[in-house]
This record gives sequence, C-alpha cells and structure tokens, in this order.
Amino acid sequence: MSMKKAVLIPGDGIGPEITKAVCRIFEAADVKIEWEEHQAGVAALENGDEVLPEATVEAVRKYGIALKGPCTTPVGKGFSSVNVQLRKTLELYAAVRPVRSMPGVKTRYEDVDLVIIRENTEGLYSGVENEITPGVVMSMKVASNKACDRISKWAFDYVRRKERKKLTVFHKANIMKLTDGLFIECAKNAHTDEYKDIEYQEVIIDAGCMKMVQDPNQFDVLLLENLYGDVVSDLCSGLTGGLGVVPGANFGDEYAVFEAVHGSAPDIAGKGIANPLALLMSGVMMLNHISDSEGDESYREAANKIKAAYNKALENGEKTGDLGGTLNTQEFADAIIAYLT
Repeated sequence: MSMKKAVLIPGDGIGPEITKAVCRIFEAADVKIEWEEHQAGVAALENGDEVLPEATVEAVRKYGIALKGPCTTPVGKGFSSVNVQLRKTLELYAAVRPVRSMPGVKTRYEDVDLVIIRENTEGLYSGVENEITPGVVMSMKVASNKACDRISKWAFDYVRRKERKKLTVFHKANIMKLTDGLFIECAKNAHTDEYKDIEYQEVIIDAGCMKMVQDPNQFDVLLLENLYGDVVSDLCSGLTGGLGVVPGANFGDEYAVFEAVHGSAPDIAGKGIANPLALLMSGVMMLNHISDSEGDESYREAANKIKAAYNKALENGEKTGDLGGTLNTQEFADAIIAYLT
C-alpha cells in the first residue's frame, strides 16, 4: 500500500471527536493515509477565516479527496450551508448514501440494502430566494438539462459498476411539470441500449415514501433531485437505525468528499458520547474509492478489514448509546480496534 495524501476536515460540534476516533481506527488498521487538516464552518470562523476557506477548497483540489466531519448550519439565519458551498464550488454533483441493515442493530425491517443517489447542485438548494414584498418571500427551484442529464447517466453507470439491478426515480412531475418533468425526461433518455438490462422505474415521491415504509426491499437504487434526496435519505436511515449508521459521499468528475450524513449535534458536543460509525463507514467508502481509482487493492483490503471489525463489534453488542449500547466514542473505537485482524 503506497502512502496516499488526503484532506481531513474535522468540522464542528461532534466533528472533531468522531474524526479523532476514525483516525485512530485507520492508524490501527495500518491504512497508509497522510492527512492534511483544514477547517470549515464555525471552526473556520472562530479562527478568523471565511466559513469555507479558500485554502480548504484548494487542498481538496490538490489531493482530489477529503474526509469531512459535520459542519453546523444556522437555521433561518446566518451563513449558508458549508456543504452546499463545497458541493457547488467543486462540482460534486452526485451524492451517494448507502443504507443497509446493520448487524446487532434491531429495527422493524430486515435485510434493507438501498442506495440513494442525489443530484447535488441544483433544485431548491440553489438558494435563489427573494423577498417579493414585505411578508412575501419566494424560493426558486432550478433544474438544467446539463445537471439532470449528467446525474442520470452517472446513476445508471453506478448501477452497472456496483452490479445492482434496478433504478427508481422519485419525482413530483405531476405538479412540478417543468423542473421534475425535465429530471425524469433526462433519466428516461439515459436509459439507453447500454443499460437496457437495468430495470427502470418512476414513482411519484409521496407514493414512493409510503411504499418505502411498507416494504423497503422493493427498491434497490433511488435517483432523486436535491431536496428529495436529502429528505428521503434521512427517511431511509430511519429504517436501519438512524443517521449514526449511514455514510455518505459526494462525487464530481475530478474530486470526491466523504462525510457522515448526520449533523454536528452541538447539544452533545464535548461529552464524548457521539457515535463515530457513520463517519468511519464514509471513510471505508473513501478507501474503496481510492482502490477503484488508483488500482491499489490494498486500500480495499483495509476497507474490508475495518468493515468486518465494526460489524463484529455491533454483533457483540458493543455499541454507542444512540444504538442502545453503553460505550462512549473512544470506547467504541477501542472495541473496533480490538477486532482488527
């Protein structure tokens, strides 16, 4: 395994705590990663910098890859989302969030194995908002042929590469006939002869959410525009134990940023009880990505070793409080390290 340089963004709230735990596990697994640490969010502001410093962006451009802890986004005021800024700046147009049943984490569903693919740069998250007149505000939903087309092609390619079987588009084109209409039109056009063996399905999102909670196993890979993807990926996390067990990745044509789906949880920051698993799973996704992009199977071997270790810990009931266990952040990391072989 050759040494790989990558950017580490600890983030805010519980971010530094869970990032520290993940780095400890990587070191114990002898993962050959050399981290270059940079700040974003409240941590950057406290250092007198911008919420998304140019140095952080340039570091990701330099090394092409980053592992990012959660960053705080003020509700209804303050600065715009660091995540949204980072995705737009680096053209990270494809968000991938795998959701699967975890060993030792009992929910009402079994054998859930879903992947949510979310268009990451447009929709209502474009942030085009205006006050039309006092007491009346407007938010514009943006959809372009370029963005809808590239995420559709990316999704079909993902299904093929990962040897999945079915792609389902959730939409609301019966109401938003132009924006969501364009989205499903591009998805249909991407379902070319090259992908005809892949089953393709369109489902109106409200009906899709009902079907999801009835039986999530009827779906495989979901493709959604930006806001829908954010909401539905959180809904799906609830099927398998919550946001603490769902990893995430943001891909563009040149760069990739891996991050936990959950937020910065400032209410428990500094207490040492946060679950680092989602960020660790995101790190495993990062190792597999390095292996795929650079052809170095040693990174995949390390990813598999870490995955087997956290699965074993969960199977044996060694879990953090959010999953019904008693371990704190570092104790859970210790448990995983003990199972590394």
